[in-house]
Amino acid sequence: MSRFDQAKMLMQVKKMQKQLQKEVIIIEKGDGAVKVEITGEQKLKKVHINPEFVDLEDISQLERWVEDAVKEAISASQKLAAEKMQPFMGALGDLGL
Repeated sequence: MSRFDQAKMLMQVKKMQKQLQKEVIIIEKGDGAVKVEITGEQKLKKVHINPEFVDLEDISQLERWVEDAVKEAISASQKLAAEKMQPFMGALGDLGL
């Protein structure tokens, strides 16, 4: 791979990373009690909790919903990033990345 091709590939990867920054995945748990927003770069943007669904006598349920939503959001974000970056993976390996 020529230096030009390497530079072009790195520019495409950086462009893809910027696109992933703009992607937002939203995961809901507890029929809307908890909503988690995460970027395609796996950065947590926001956690929404709808107080109408919160039973103060069962906070452990709320904790499970938050935990499950965050885990699922991270997993979905990783999957999205892998799908978007997949075309570059072989070439990045050749570049030592």
